[in-house]
Amino acid sequence: MTQSTAISAGLKGVVAGRSGICIIDGEQGLLAYRGYDIHDLAEHSTFEETTYLLWEGELPTRADLADFTTMLAGQRAVPASVLDLIAAAPPDAPPMATLRTAVSALGAADPLGEDMSPGANRAKAARLTAQIATLTAAIERCRRGLESVAPDPALDHAANFLYMVRGERASAAASRAFDVALVLHADHGFNASTFSARVTAGTLSDMHSAITSAIGTLKGPLHGGANQRVKEMLDEIGTPDRVVDYVDAALAAKKRIMGFGHRVYRVEDPRARHLRAHAENLKEEGDPTMLETSARLIDVMQERKGLAINVDFYSASLYTYLGLPADLFPNLFALSRIAGWTAHVIEQYADNQLIRPRSEYIGPGQRRYRPLDER
Repeated sequence: MTQSTAISAGLKGVVAGRSGICIIDGEQGLLAYRGYDIHDLAEHSTFEETTYLLWEGELPTRADLADFTTMLAGQRAVPASVLDLIAAAPPDAPPMATLRTAVSALGAADPLGEDMSPGANRAKAARLTAQIATLTAAIERCRRGLESVAPDPALDHAANFLYMVRGERASAAASRAFDVALVLHADHGFNASTFSARVTAGTLSDMHSAITSAIGTLKGPLHGGANQRVKEMLDEIGTPDRVVDYVDAALAAKKRIMGFGHRVYRVEDPRARHLRAHAENLKEEGDPTMLETSARLIDVMQERKGLAINVDFYSASLYTYLGLPADLFPNLFALSRIAGWTAHVIEQYADNQLIRPRSEYIGPGQRRYRPLDER
């Protein structure tokens, strides 16, 4: 049997498809959505506007944005049966496991669940984008023994999420910081979870199945769970004066230092600077020592390994200053990336081809079957 000899572990460097959604240049540190540089979007855009851009391919007019924002706000409600499912989850269940189950249940409850028409898929994309925020807030409230908070249609997506978690409105600075974090995490090309969603969509399975696949992929510590590990690492280090000993011991043990290096970027992740700035702006709402330790860690890792930070490094500090627990961080990633996932699923449906790569066989050669009595 003829086999290809061109093997790329983890599909590294393999171009698996075409997309008009996101461009990444790892050598130059470039990230752009539909041609718009991430720095411009982080400075000037909002999650609602960015989501519109990802889905429609163009920035909205003022009237378009107002209509789109109102539409998304109107889709935040979640069926009572799904909220009951969240309430029935074990209190020690990982929030991402509960979210994965809840999103799957949304598919069964959605009246358009099996409708594969473009209009139905766009409607499901809007519902999912709005509802994942409600689900995540409900998961956090429930495991703290608190009643869920109904969405407030007067608030934008970021501010409303913080309101549903806290039970009170967040400051303008906190709301804007979270909004920027949502913009920065909204898409990143054919990353693992997005590719997972496209593989599922490529079989012409439904939108909710594709997003459930993406959530299961994002749950892994090497993807959506990385910023949680950054927070746990910073907690373990504690103070700036302990950084050198921690890094040297970790490197000697060949232990990975979380938040450094990236599969794509060879320079600092372009999203990191904005997360750092907003974390600095909110540090008085938490312990400033975390940022001091972070700065020392960056210096030491540059000296030891020459590695730059990635998006996970400062998102850990920012989310901590927003009062959000570390094991909820992967859900926050999903709350943002749902905009990109749904854009990619819609794009996959529009020009679909089953995604079916080959593998290199490394097992035994051809063997004769021996009857059970001869073994």
